[in-house]
Amino acid sequence: MIADMAAVRIEAPAETVFAFLADPGRLDLWSFGTWSTTRHPDGLIEGRALQDGARIWLRIAADADALLIDYHLGATPQALAPRIFARIVPGRVTGHGADCATLILTALRSAEMDDERWGRLIRAHAFELDLVKSLIETGHDHRAVR
Repeated sequence: MIADMAAVRIEAPAETVFAFLADPGRLDLWSFGTWSTTRHPDGLIEGRALQDGARIWLRIAADADALLIDYHLGATPQALAPRIFARIVPGRVTGHGADCATLILTALRSAEMDDERWGRLIRAHAFELDLVKSLIETGHDHRAVR
């Protein structure tokens, strides 16, 4: 498999879902690959994976008009490539009304990903979408719980 797609309907306006996913300050709420983040002045984000502490670099390219987000990822800042894509579809498109949106997350498999790592990524993305849905719908911020 060279790509994986997961989707979830969220009971919130598309603009709310987009703002949540485009905000680098919220990555540590939902993204297992960038659970611990450092934001650099040039917009580059340095993240650490929850599972093994691996370092990943990230740049978010967000288009609010199109409700599209490209997550450019790489092992170094010079090796960034668009590999994760989020599309937020307003509820009116699917007949669900303005207070609802569909989030579609697509991931590309890079050549260096073995089957085990690819499988982990697919499972993580499915759970991340459930987590995003819950966080947006409830407003819960686990960072505030101690």
